[in-house]
Amino acid sequence: MTAAADSTAPGRLATPGPTGLADPSAGPGGLPGLRFGYGTNGFANHRLDDALRVIADLGYQGVALTLDHDHLDPFGPHLAARVAAVGRSLAAHGLGVVIETGARYLLDPWHKHAPTLLHDDNALRVEFLRRAVAIGADLGAEAVSFWSGVRPAEVDPATAWDRLVAGCAELVDVADAAGMVLGFEPEPGMLVAEIADWWRLRKALGEPPRFGITLDIGHCRCLEPLPVPQCVAQVAPHLVNVQIDDMRRDVHEHLEFGTGEIEFPPVLRALAEAGYAGLVAVELPRHSHAAPSVAAHSIEFLRTAAAEAGLPDSGAGAVPAARPRLGGRGRPGAVAGTPV
Repeated sequence: MTAAADSTAPGRLATPGPTGLADPSAGPGGLPGLRFGYGTNGFANHRLDDALRVIADLGYQGVALTLDHDHLDPFGPHLAARVAAVGRSLAAHGLGVVIETGARYLLDPWHKHAPTLLHDDNALRVEFLRRAVAIGADLGAEAVSFWSGVRPAEVDPATAWDRLVAGCAELVDVADAAGMVLGFEPEPGMLVAEIADWWRLRKALGEPPRFGITLDIGHCRCLEPLPVPQCVAQVAPHLVNVQIDDMRRDVHEHLEFGTGEIEFPPVLRALAEAGYAGLVAVELPRHSHAAPSVAAHSIEFLRTAAAEAGLPDSGAGAVPAARPRLGGRGRPGAVAGTPV
């Protein structure tokens, strides 16, 4: 299988920025509709194909696909054939896709997220990310998203930073060769926790054009100094992936919409005004026990919030929604194709 390196392929952002997948529909103010997706890490108890079907049937336009044990394990056998099958399923359901790499115990059954790029031996993490890029290229993904990880206690801050920069630089080269866009996510509690940390990392890497940002809307409320809509505007030229969930100040807990502190209509309008055209994917990784009902409520909520923001409904043929309360607030070196 050969990676789809054509940067103009459907579903691919050619370069980081807000103009790669513009929605032709526009509201009275000329703003485009947003493309809502759902994270497969919120469907951990479903077979992947079943999850894709439910997500599509609910009217979502894409998925944030977390590579994990039961969802396209990048280290399992017959990977190329499985990637091809997932590609056919995505196409059959009309779903766009971004690749997420935040699986908890994929690489180490004892330690969450280990190893990260910050560990003494980070080779397995690097290989995982290389495979994620290859899979993303073969699926025509819009971006591959990743984060820094938590600094291990035995690693001093300077060493951790140097390892992060070196690992990201290697991945940038891999992504360039595969024609993929990277979305680096600031994550509370990790070495790169805030947007300001992302700016610093981008500068250290030499400001590569394919090194964009994954912005989690909940994280903005959790710890950023600016209001959430201003966070969106701050990174708009580099925004390649959006995760969306509710959250409270200073508490890193992904909440269902309407149970946190975020006012969503201004946030969605800020995304539209920024010209963002990628997926806006619901990120509720601890809600798999009720995935179909949570996903159904989530898209109803987002559509209502988008309407209140004056945005058109870009989900053609979607199931009519109620109007809920909007809340008060493998193989080393693999690049050119998916490893077999």
